Amino acid sequence: MNHQNIEELVRKLLEEIGENPNREGLVKTPRRVAEAWAFLVRGYKQDPAEIINGALFESDSNHMVIVKDIEIYSLCEHHMLPFYGRCHIGYIPRGKVVGVSKLARIADIYARRLQIQERLTHQIARILMDHLHPEGVGVVVEAKHLCMMMRGVEKQNSSMVTSAMLGSFHNSVATREEFLTLIGRREMS
Repeated sequence: MNHQNIEELVRKLLEEIGENPNREGLVKTPRRVAEAWAFLVRGYKQDPAEIINGALFESDSNHMVIVKDIEIYSLCEHHMLPFYGRCHIGYIPRGKVVGVSKLARIADIYARRLQIQERLTHQIARILMDHLHPEGVGVVVEAKHLCMMMRGVEKQNSSMVTSAMLGSFHNSVATREEFLTLIGRREMS
């Protein structure tokens, strides 16, 4: 990411909306915006497979593992406005488990890209299924979208819920219901 190019784009944007990029409060804004964008989309420079492969451990456990209420912050690819919420991840190991903090890092890597919530949810589930080879994976994301809250239909109290169920989470009603109950989303089943 070229910070100078972003800074110039921000200067032009400020001018286009009728602002003076040289006024006191805006002089450093182009640099700040470039730095903020580098942070907000850092997921493009991170490889979730590396995160997983560096934290796989042998395990005889075949009971559901869940990390719930992982905060996520992302940017809608349609309007480049934030959406934010919670991600719940569950899987049933088959010989290998991944370090618990890595599940949150994987969610963050995919969230820190321009996204749509449906893709984000599926990407998290798919990378875990492909690298852990578990019996199954379940991911639920609940988020509020500023593109819907502060513009367009202006619905501040709405939220979007997406799920991706793979393997036994997809094939077994009992497994899916156990996951949804444990994350507090029983009404989805």
